[in-house]
Amino acid sequence: MSAIGHQKDYATPDQRADAIEALKQRFGPHVETGTGIRRQHANTLTWIASEPPDAVVFATSTEDVRDAVVLAGRHHVPIIPFGAGTSLEGHVNAPAGGISLDLSRMDRILSVYDQDLDCVVEAGVTRGQLNRHLRDTGLFFPVDPGTEEATLGGMAATRASGTCAVRYGTMRENVLNLTAVMADGSIIKTAQRARKSSAGYDLTHLLVGSEGTLGVITELTLRLYGQPESIRAAVAPFATLDGACNATMEAIQLGLGLARIELLDALQIRAINLHAKLELAETPTLFLEFHGTEAATREQVAVFEDLARSHGATSFEVASSEEDRRRLWKARHEALWACREAWPGRVSFVTDVCVPISRLAECVAETEADIAENGLTAPIVGHVGDGNFHVLVMFDADNSSELKAAKSFANRLAHRAIAMGGTCTGEHGVGQGKMDVLEAEHGAAIATMRTLKQALDPLGILNPGKIVRL
Repeated sequence: MSAIGHQKDYATPDQRADAIEALKQRFGPHVETGTGIRRQHANTLTWIASEPPDAVVFATSTEDVRDAVVLAGRHHVPIIPFGAGTSLEGHVNAPAGGISLDLSRMDRILSVYDQDLDCVVEAGVTRGQLNRHLRDTGLFFPVDPGTEEATLGGMAATRASGTCAVRYGTMRENVLNLTAVMADGSIIKTAQRARKSSAGYDLTHLLVGSEGTLGVITELTLRLYGQPESIRAAVAPFATLDGACNATMEAIQLGLGLARIELLDALQIRAINLHAKLELAETPTLFLEFHGTEAATREQVAVFEDLARSHGATSFEVASSEEDRRRLWKARHEALWACREAWPGRVSFVTDVCVPISRLAECVAETEADIAENGLTAPIVGHVGDGNFHVLVMFDADNSSELKAAKSFANRLAHRAIAMGGTCTGEHGVGQGKMDVLEAEHGAAIATMRTLKQALDPLGILNPGKIVRL
């Protein structure tokens, strides 16, 4: 069975050339076929080999997306939606060739309904762009995957979350409806703006997290939030990873109003100290943030400090200024780049899992032991307030045995999480990299996923070779 599905039914190279010519007639200079631009639109941030498309089409409207999908379908050419291209699991690769459909120029903020606390944006709008636009309204969009340059369409397609999910939820909770182009070229809107509805199937949440395999997201209605009166950040180093994880679990069970709670192990702290010129103790550490009123955040900080010290926190420091708070979170968001700087000449095999919060300490402890037993260089960092953590395995890309060891580790980690009632990926998505473990996680439900894919995309042209094999 092919990993990319109906490969035998896809266009030949000559037929793909005909399709590109038809696209050029429709889109003119918005079609590019240069080697450099095609490579930029293939996977570059992971161990998975890059597989460039045959051409890149830059869409500027939902109608452009529709026309591109129709032309691609007519020629049996795959369409691979493209946002900012992070693609940690090979989501933007083109294993059967085809067209990369770049939505980054669809960057209009269409409406802000401040009284309703929601907005409508095109798929290419970035989270940073949206929050800059909202700055004077007293509102903000909280889902923070670690970069301001992430496109909101891509975030929805991968069901992204990030550092603020413990308080505000993931993209699953914050997308109210979508406009999408389906494989046959039809344009659908999945719901209205009402905050709840029992009218029909939940197509919004079917498409959120579908990675462009069921439809191409072109517009989103997003939930907004009032900017908190008070924001306080803190750092709590611990004697052990177990202590940090148990403090996290108790804080969540007590219902403390944490907005962010991030775990960094000693190796990750060492890397960000070098990268960000910080002087943090090189021990397992929690980065924390509290949102609310002045009185509420002051109380939350005090309660968490007592709790943390009871679990072995060796100190507890509250950021004294907004500049210090921003510097702290900038360092956290640049964890990957810090690792690449700390281990020059190595690349990162980044993987993530998520487990029930009650199993977090156990899962992290077993993972820490696995890393040590196999002699890996693999910092741990995670959004542990919802049981999600990442491991960044640093390896020599020219050493096949090191890559094999990293793959084996990631497979063990995924199965460990699944055995604990968790998932093989909390936020990176499935893409090409986790198709096998997805089957282990979902079992017979994979057949239902295939049925959905075949019903909505009978030609298999929408981002083939991702999530499920056909």
